Amino acid sequence: MDDATHVLGIDSGGSGVRVAVARAEAQLGSAAETPLTWASATPAGVGDRGIDAAGLLERVLPAAHELLRRAGAPRPAAVCVGAAGMASLGDDLRATLPGALAEEFGVRRLALAADAVTGYAGALGQRPGAVVAAGTGLIALGAVPLPVPVAPAGSAARDRTGGPGGPGGPGRPGDGTPGDRTAGDRTPGEPTTGGDAPGDRAPGWRRADGWGHLLGDCGGGAWIGRAGLEAAMRAYDGREGGSQPLLARLEAVFGPAAELPGKLYPRPDRPAVLASFAPEVGRCAAAGDPVAEAVLRDAARHIAQAAEAVCPRLESGEVALTGGLFRMGAPLLTPLRAELAARLPGVRVTEAAGDPLDGALRIAAALAAGELRLPPDAGLLSVITA
Repeated sequence: MDDATHVLGIDSGGSGVRVAVARAEAQLGSAAETPLTWASATPAGVGDRGIDAAGLLERVLPAAHELLRRAGAPRPAAVCVGAAGMASLGDDLRATLPGALAEEFGVRRLALAADAVTGYAGALGQRPGAVVAAGTGLIALGAVPLPVPVAPAGSAARDRTGGPGGPGGPGRPGDGTPGDRTAGDRTPGEPTTGGDAPGDRAPGWRRADGWGHLLGDCGGGAWIGRAGLEAAMRAYDGREGGSQPLLARLEAVFGPAAELPGKLYPRPDRPAVLASFAPEVGRCAAAGDPVAEAVLRDAARHIAQAAEAVCPRLESGEVALTGGLFRMGAPLLTPLRAELAARLPGVRVTEAAGDPLDGALRIAAALAAGELRLPPDAGLLSVITA
């Protein structure tokens, strides 16, 4: 790590943009230290090139300068930007941010990550395991870290994934370059790997679900809410599988049941509307409604299946649960813990230690210290050092 003592983390998600500055040493150690933060509830804009890099910089640079000033830090030792949609909408960010942040702060160590990666780092740091993030949707991400750091501090100039050379130069295993059998050219569902380690011991990322409410997100908030509303409508019709308690909650929240389709289908935010009913399913389950209990058992099975699909089978593996859905508590967590124990015996289930913004700070601190071991990946994690 150079003489700069602080790191900068940026989290761009569907619910807004956040910026944080913290001492790198505190992020790498066990001492609790609250970072300086700034937040906006307005998400980053999306244009023809994906996430609008110029618009994002226009908002976060003044905030970053102010936080660095308050911290007494002239510049950051490293920066990590985590963004929802980085894999599919991050072309403009990858093209613009390295030069812009180098010019603005003189920073030469930068990580660009999908928010699932910063969520993983916030939850588990750089330990092997799996993170299930569940809110409106649901995604599971598993990782086996690299045995050596991606780009040790003080190394020669490196390309975007930690390999030697520059743009167009040879890639390091795990960078997704054609022919390396990593994320850049793997078939769907195949684990991302780097190196020659067999099976679950191979460094890399594994992803399950996160395909949206029409194709997946099974067990997430929208999935639970939709299942609860279906059971309510079954009760309204007098069909088998209906729930009168859920029907009562539907009408308390949305009004007459017969009017719900007309209110729901035109909404552009249908997943969020469906997810807003998930807590009602939890309350009915807690009160003993067997249909609501069955919905949450099914949700728990789906969540555990996603965790099982990505969790490496290592002695030190663990599963962390993060996201607002798990605030539902025992009605969901009790069957979920039972499913996880059956599918992943011996794997420890924990609560996430932090959120994606915490994860961005952890990644930046590890990068500044030359200790980053999370695997580079063409869509999930790009590392730029000089």
